[in-house]
Amino acid sequence: MTQAFVCLGSNMGDAEAHLAAARREIASLPGITLEAESSLYRTEPQGKKDQPWFLNQVLQLSCAPEVTAEGLLDALLERETALGRVRDAADRFGPRVIDMDLLLFGSERREEDPHLILPHPRMGERAFVLVPLVEIAPKLMMPDGTAVRTLLERLQYRLEGSAIFQ
Repeated sequence: MTQAFVCLGSNMGDAEAHLAAARREIASLPGITLEAESSLYRTEPQGKKDQPWFLNQVLQLSCAPEVTAEGLLDALLERETALGRVRDAADRFGPRVIDMDLLLFGSERREEDPHLILPHPRMGERAFVLVPLVEIAPKLMMPDGTAVRTLLERLQYRLEGSAIFQ
């Protein structure tokens, strides 16, 4: 079994319901077992600030041998669309009904395919990813051997209850 981590986010409509629907969709994928889910965190928007705050969560998955990183990413993108996500290349960091980002897939590293970069290229810069990731996998190591907790310690952010400011 390969361990994978996915970050969920929503800042449109009933964000909590959107995350719940995403969790159900992911848990129903063939060869996928939902092993752990972080708490829900309210997070300040990154990049484009003039939008509602996000609700974020990280999931830990166990993937059967037949599940590939490409297959999982494609399934996540299909589920995003089915749940109402409309991608707008001109507004890449704008509001979204649902976002599902594949953060890690085992110890795989990929940089040559812009469709699938592993680990996720911006995860080390984002407290809204690292705080919930450390919550559910406090001893997790990145493929290069860096502790995820160390990445979080390098960031400037503030955690107030379930709100993350960065």
